[in-house]
This record gives sequence, C-alpha cells and structure tokens, in this order.
Amino acid sequence: MGRRATLTAALPRDVEMFLEMLAAERGAAANTLEGYRRDLADFAAFASKQGHSPQDANAALIRAYLKHLTGRGMAPRTQARRLSALRQFFRFLFSERLREDDPTTIIDAPKAGRSLPKYLSEAEVDRLLVSAANHAGADGKRLVALMEVLYATGLRVSELVGLPLRAVTRDGLMLVVRGKGGKERMVPLSEPAQDAIVEYLGVRARFLPKGESKSAKGGAKGGAKDSPYLFPSRAHQGYLTRARFAQLLKELAVEADLDPARVSPHVLRHSFASHLLAHGADLRALQQMLGHSDISTTQIYTHVLDERLKRLVQTAHPLAGN
Repeated sequence: MGRRATLTAALPRDVEMFLEMLAAERGAAANTLEGYRRDLADFAAFASKQGHSPQDANAALIRAYLKHLTGRGMAPRTQARRLSALRQFFRFLFSERLREDDPTTIIDAPKAGRSLPKYLSEAEVDRLLVSAANHAGADGKRLVALMEVLYATGLRVSELVGLPLRAVTRDGLMLVVRGKGGKERMVPLSEPAQDAIVEYLGVRARFLPKGESKSAKGGAKGGAKDSPYLFPSRAHQGYLTRARFAQLLKELAVEADLDPARVSPHVLRHSFASHLLAHGADLRALQQMLGHSDISTTQIYTHVLDERLKRLVQTAHPLAGN
C-alpha cells in the first residue's frame, strides 16, 4: 500500500493524465494501468537522475534508458514492453499538443526472438482434470468447474476468476466474456464444462461472503443481495483471486505428478489454443475465442500448424511411403 502511494505521488501530472486517458477512453483494466504506472515510474526515476522530467525527454535519453535496462540484465522482450509504454505516452503528449515532437519515432525496439508458448500435452491436461475430479465436496466441484471452463475456453486468468454470474448464457452453452478494453466475445463451452458449471452452481452458495444471501440453487434465504460473480469468495474484491487459483493449480499439478513449475493458468490457456489448432481449428476462430485484437498475436501458435502440416505430408502424400 505504501509503495503504491509513493509511486503515485512521484509521477508527474502528464503521466497521470496519460493513465486517466487509458482508463477513460480505452477502458484499460486495473492491472494494465498498474503495469503502465510501474514502467513510467521507473523511467521517471531514471530521467530525474539525469536532470530531466519524463515529458521533456529526448531520443538520446530514451536510448540511454534502454542501455541502462540492458545493464540491469533486463530481457529484450521486457525492454520492448517498456519502450512500448513510452511510445504510447509520448504519442499522447504529441496528440494533446503538450510537446511538439515524439522522440520515440526514431528509436528501434530491442531485438528479441519470439519464444514458443509453453503448453501441456493433452494427456497431461487430462491428468489435471482427473485429479480435480478426485476432490470431494463443494471445493472439489468449484475446482472442477474452474479447470473445465479454463481448458474449454482458454480465458485469461483475470477473465476466469472475475466472470459475472450472468456470463453463462441461459441455455448454458456459451460464455459472454468481457476482455481487454471492455470488448465482449462469446466463447462456446464444452459438454464437460457445461456439466461442471451445473454441478458447481448447486454448491456456489458455500462460497458467498458472509452476510450475502444464498442463491436459489443453493437454498435461497432472505437477506443481502447475492454476489454478482460466478466464483464468489471472501476476498476484498468479492471473487476468487488470481493468486489463490494459481496456488490451487500448483497443488493440483503435484497431485497429478506434474512439475508444478510447468503448470500455470496461462500455460493452460496456451494448451487450449495449441490443442484446438492441432485438431483442425481455424486460426481466425481461435483469435476470436482468445480475445486477441490482432491476428499476429494468435500466430504464436503456428508452430502447431507447422507440425500438423508435416504430419499431413508424411501420411497423406502419395510418395510419403517411398
């Protein structure tokens, strides 16, 4: 709490205006805003040591900052993200006529090879799902629902834990997901995910914060209004935290005899995408389900397509057996 307040106080007004614009005009999520805040605070601290404020920085100062990040051992990909934050900040200043130029236009991004996404095999995911199903009681039903929904939809973990109860369509076949920038998309649910949600809704009331009424499926009572979240909890935000779900997933990996270091919510998102493509899904459809605004982001999974094409040639080409 104290650290966040210190960073906020140290930021110049121009940076605060930029963050306010991201929230108001682009609907940036709280985690996104916090990332920009940290990146720009770090640059502001560096600029201050050089006798500058971030808003009056020139290209030489930005290059010096990138060199400074290299000296700190920061990976090129992370440096590129920092530079992206600076680009957006200076474009904002230029568009608002708060400065006459954009110094980032002549800065080259750090070169970094694009790493392949880490994902689990179908057999490994199946072991996780079987382990989840071995958990008894309300906690077990919630865990199964979380796992089945995540693997069936490839949601970001923040999207999963924060799902509104109304996200499940009336027929139970689809999820309406509000992703980055407030954009909505519809994602189909697999039959196991549909069944898991129905089972979980019967015990969902067990996870309501104290003082809230139980849902109709869990035995309705009078009192406070029911939680709006599909996965409510007693956490201050009212729903299961990302950290708690990640912890549950690590524990599940141990039970499934998998290395917990290889298992995370994002790895399951990658697994969903990779397995879907391996079974013939269209890249454009996958883009829509993952909520990627640009097809180039989805193309990190083309390594799966490459392998599928190799197998196709090896098995279907008339000369393959010769």
